[in-house]
Amino acid sequence: MGRGKVVLERIHNKINRQVTFSKRRNGLLKKAFELSVLCDAEVALIIFSSRGKLFQYSSTDISRIIEKYRQCCFDMSQTGDIAEHRSQQRFIISNNCALHCLYQELLILRSKYESLQRTQRNLTGEELEPLSMKELHSLEKQLDRTLAQARKHLTQKLTSRIDELHGKVHNLEQVNKQLESKERGKCTQICESSANNDIWLHDAHVNQFEYGTTRCVLLFTLVLLLF
Repeated sequence: MGRGKVVLERIHNKINRQVTFSKRRNGLLKKAFELSVLCDAEVALIIFSSRGKLFQYSSTDISRIIEKYRQCCFDMSQTGDIAEHRSQQRFIISNNCALHCLYQELLILRSKYESLQRTQRNLTGEELEPLSMKELHSLEKQLDRTLAQARKHLTQKLTSRIDELHGKVHNLEQVNKQLESKERGKCTQICESSANNDIWLHDAHVNQFEYGTTRCVLLFTLVLLLF
């Protein structure tokens, strides 16, 4: 059975990626050298690693080969289709530069992200064994600063909550005072009304007594007249 088709994609493991780059780079440089020797060809090879490190090979002076390449491109521009070709070349070069810049930025951001992930794990007590004494002291200071900030924010929130509760208590006290004032007013009215009722009842009893007495006198007088 033949070899299966290998899918070309970016190697995510950093160490494996560096090892593969080193092997492939050496193989490419070897092929360029063999091509220049076996075929008497002028070969120039320029490689930039993901970190921007330059690797190059040239069978002769590389600047002379580059100048020859430029001259060749200039000669090609004399034909009718070269203007479009040069435009395409510039577009490709521009895109490659933009892609390279974006790739470098992506690597930097990824490195920062991995560093933040490590720091977060360290702050939760994970992966502390590989840390040196200096790194552990730095982590301890960072934890102290984080704890101080947390306490500060907690104190602010508690103070704010206490002030809020004091305000609510004050409002409730004012409402209670208003209710007590209303209740006292009602009690005063009730007491005054009760007092008025007592006076009326007393007068009614007096009038009733006087009426009964007068009636008795009249009856007694009538009896005397009859006899």
